[in-house]
Amino acid sequence: MRVDPRLQRQDLALAAAIGVGAIISAALGAVAGMYGDKQAPMWAAVVYAVVLAGAIAVRRRWPATVAVVTATAYFAAVTWHVPELYAGNIAMFIGFYTVGAVSPDRRRALWVRAGITIGMFVWLLTVTFVEATHPADDSLSHAGAFSPFVAYALLNILVNALYFGGAYFFGERTYAASLQRRALQERTTELERERERTAAQAVALERVRIARELHDVVAHHVSLMGVQAGAARAVMDKDRDAAARTLGQVEASARDALHELRQLLETLRSDGDADAPSTVGLAGLTDLVAESASAGLPATLTVIGEPHPVPDTVQVSLYRIAQEALTNARRHAGRDAAADVRLRYDDAGIELEVTNTGRLVARMGQGLGLVGMRERALAVGGTIEARPRERGGFLVRATVPQAAVELAMTGDADA
Repeated sequence: MRVDPRLQRQDLALAAAIGVGAIISAALGAVAGMYGDKQAPMWAAVVYAVVLAGAIAVRRRWPATVAVVTATAYFAAVTWHVPELYAGNIAMFIGFYTVGAVSPDRRRALWVRAGITIGMFVWLLTVTFVEATHPADDSLSHAGAFSPFVAYALLNILVNALYFGGAYFFGERTYAASLQRRALQERTTELERERERTAAQAVALERVRIARELHDVVAHHVSLMGVQAGAARAVMDKDRDAAARTLGQVEASARDALHELRQLLETLRSDGDADAPSTVGLAGLTDLVAESASAGLPATLTVIGEPHPVPDTVQVSLYRIAQEALTNARRHAGRDAAADVRLRYDDAGIELEVTNTGRLVARMGQGLGLVGMRERALAVGGTIEARPRERGGFLVRATVPQAAVELAMTGDADA
């Protein structure tokens, strides 16, 4: 078993204290004549002290073995009359306790402690029986139903029961506490890993959001300026006034793009609401449709139902979806295409539908625009349908259920 170096140093210090204490206790016991003429020589006490100290020094590495060694050493010391009892009792308690406190094999720990306890009680009862049947001249009186000898025997049994019961109890409590600490450490480690994963995901989501915003702002306005600049070049020689007006529109589109980019950058630098990077909303659909018409894609806006409050996050998402749909229509639908924008309010929620006429779409692409529209719809709890129309053109339909609208409204209010 691997042992923490700090704990190992503590065990070495404890082992040294047990060894020194055992030698001092044996020396004092010899002087006091603990066993009279029957006591073992001093070198036996030194060997006993070394055995106890060595066992305690490695108690965490081999707990079961240490428990057996300390119990056996104590039995041998008492049998051979080594004049030392106190350090041996302490060492045996520590060994017994350590099995319960640190042993990973709980079944083995149980059997080792049970074996030591049974062995010690068998020894105690045997000694008591021998003394009861063969009393010495200087032994306690056996006279009476509750004689001094019986009282002494019961006291020994009680002390030993408390001794081994206490070691067992504290060992189990320590092991349970270590399991709780280990579980807490594992949970803390897992929470730290989860925090790191969450932070990484947050960074990734923020990068996606920034990319989506930049795409929506830049793609729309650059596409619009490209169409307007082409129209100005086409009429430059024939109608300079018309070309000047168109170039004015290019200039206005450039200013709008810079304004929205500046708003986006200010939002990224501030601690404001990350889900509302601009002030665009459903009220801006009228200007968006007019802008599309001026760029060569005739478009109409129809509002169906009674308008009701819509949270800013939903408004931004629907506006950007409409913007991207009109931008794609200008780029891919062809010269004679037209677009129709419908905003529908009802009890089920809010729905935005953008359709355009034009070329037949043989195969749908998987560009960033379509991906961004799906992400925006999902971000506000909605769904989106984007597909070619059978008679030409394209359909984009985004739906946000009323439950999602109310949830987003609550989130905006909390923010």
